[in-house]
Amino acid sequence: MLKTVSIEEFIKNKSKYDLIIDARSPKEYAESKVPNSQNYFALNTDEHHEIGTIYKQQSHSLAKVLGASYICNNVSSHVKEIYKSFPLGSRIGIYCARGGLRSTSVATILSGTGYLVEKIERGYKDYRKFVLNYLETFEHEKFITLGGNTGCGKSEVLRQLSPSLDIEAMANHFGSTFGGVNGSQPSQKEFQNSICDNLLSFDSNEWIFVEGESKKLGSVVQPDLLYKRIHSSVRVEVTAPLEQRVQRILKDYINIDEQFFFSCMNHISPYICKNSKEESIKAFEHSDLAKVAEILLVEYYDKVYKKPTKIDFTVDTENLDKAIVELKDIKERLEKAK
Repeated sequence: MLKTVSIEEFIKNKSKYDLIIDARSPKEYAESKVPNSQNYFALNTDEHHEIGTIYKQQSHSLAKVLGASYICNNVSSHVKEIYKSFPLGSRIGIYCARGGLRSTSVATILSGTGYLVEKIERGYKDYRKFVLNYLETFEHEKFITLGGNTGCGKSEVLRQLSPSLDIEAMANHFGSTFGGVNGSQPSQKEFQNSICDNLLSFDSNEWIFVEGESKKLGSVVQPDLLYKRIHSSVRVEVTAPLEQRVQRILKDYINIDEQFFFSCMNHISPYICKNSKEESIKAFEHSDLAKVAEILLVEYYDKVYKKPTKIDFTVDTENLDKAIVELKDIKERLEKAK
């Protein structure tokens, strides 16, 4: 059975699909996608480019015929792969760029095979419109914002709290000069999609734990409304002994390489005294990363950190389990206060 649904219907029923298929090319999929979708393309990247060129420069008819032959060949392989994990009768959501030929072709074959298929009416284009509108109008206002100096364990406790919005994880960036140590980041669209997907999973009346990140994390930027609400909500200042902060930094930056280190050191030169910079470099060259971490924490991160004027609670993470209990207690107290 094949059914065409609006983007609102798709979002409402998203968790009920056994499989969500992105029928666009691998290149389009890699740039951004609906979270948790899988790429069973109608046309691969080269084929998509070829068909588009023929359609614009040669013949609409030739493009359609050649495109159909490519789609049939690709879907014949996809059906076998899909069947390995999803039995006939599984519920499938599917989209392409604009809800056109690519998703319709794949959906028709899957539907005829015995899958329950729902196609997004105007495809990924409508999904992106939904995301952008949602991020400007979402109802969530109750955030428990964790702030504090670098290395205090904010991300560590956040991962053990629920519900929580892990912006660093979605951005793949620690939000600092050295924050890109884990490699490439998602596109801005992908970042927005992830935030939207997470917020949609939370009750808008529930208190959400989040870290008070900078507006910009590497190459991606937080949505204006989210940033504003995070930084105007309940603030918890997280503290920890220097020794523990050093050890946390060492775990986060264990894979730091020489080129990345020196690039970051050049970037922070205006904000750290010459002696401290030279001492950090010397320690790095002697593989004393603990010393590097300590110098940077004390002489750079702590000095550039702007402590907020409004702090509602303070939690120390020297005992991590105790800190988590305290944060859960704060949430319970806020819930009872409403």
